[in-house]
Amino acid sequence: MRIGLDGFPLAMPRTGIGHYTFELARSLALLSTDDDFELISPLAFDPSVMEELNLSGSPSNLSTVNPDRTRYSKRWWAIGLPLYLRRARLDLFHGTNYEGPLWNTNSTVVTIHDLSLLLHADKHEERLARRARRRLPITARSSVMIITATESVKREICEHLRVRPERVAVTPYAPRRSFRPVPLEETIETRRRLGIEDEFILFVGTIEPRKNLLTLVRAFEEILRHTPQRPQLVIVGREGWLSDDLHSFIERSGIKDRLLMTGYLPEQDLAALYSSCSLCVYPSLYEGFGLPPLEAMACGAPVITSNIPTIVETVEASARLVAPTDTRAVASAIIELLSDEGERRRLSSAGLARAAQFSWEKTARQTMDVYREALRRKKRIKLQ
Repeated sequence: MRIGLDGFPLAMPRTGIGHYTFELARSLALLSTDDDFELISPLAFDPSVMEELNLSGSPSNLSTVNPDRTRYSKRWWAIGLPLYLRRARLDLFHGTNYEGPLWNTNSTVVTIHDLSLLLHADKHEERLARRARRRLPITARSSVMIITATESVKREICEHLRVRPERVAVTPYAPRRSFRPVPLEETIETRRRLGIEDEFILFVGTIEPRKNLLTLVRAFEEILRHTPQRPQLVIVGREGWLSDDLHSFIERSGIKDRLLMTGYLPEQDLAALYSSCSLCVYPSLYEGFGLPPLEAMACGAPVITSNIPTIVETVEASARLVAPTDTRAVASAIIELLSDEGERRRLSSAGLARAAQFSWEKTARQTMDVYREALRRKKRIKLQ
């Protein structure tokens, strides 16, 4: 088979969907050596992507393609990609980021990671929510198969986009290969360089309303105000949008001297922080899967996270689950675990075991099964 994957998420510094696209493409190529895979983008790939592919020994059956870059980059989904797919004669195209070609769709698989843009539109920029309202139903109807990471989101897709369950396949994600426990002594240089103390609480994610950081910093203020504990709170991630309320609260509160915001960090630094933090806290309001808590657990971090269905499905009983909007519950869980080293060790061990159940090889195998089913359905469509 010749299979194309949407490389658009790799034309910019990687966030969750970019990591999904990269890890899946590489794992598919390693798994299915008789098939050819193309990462296709109208924009140049981020230099870190090309560097990592070269350093990791890019499989010979995985290539990157920038077709008609200057001509069609602004009309990619409507014109550029459909024309390229017709010319390239690929057997299948996988849209890894909610989107697929607007015509020539009878060989398209699409990943819908979540329905946040529809179900929590107030937590996103209006232009993105408006686009999702217009495009997601079209994509869901026109794709041969849909992939998502959890049964919870599958149910949402079937209900809100009116898709039959047999057209939606669940393929869970996995921690990146670099996320594994780092010996404590090997984390010292990273922490010193970043100004991070020995005892710290860690959050990793984009700074935006859906990640619910305001609840975390309010809980942190309660901890500093009402207990003798003085841990450092370290927030790792890019600025997203609508973060004014968060920054205003930080300015008014008394936590600034105990708070460090690092911005985006590379994987090696993240693995060091996950491996050395006292706790990793992830109080997100909505997720399609919950990869940051799982990657934290893969490094041995004890995790506190939201009791929302998708995250519960991902972490099961391997993390401390709290209501994400309950500031006191978040604060109480942090205080309790900071005071109980035995429970932190138990959560660390349980988290390592849970994270080990996921792998990108397994995700690739399940994805190949989806491709085969999509091709069977494509043949039936042609015969009709």
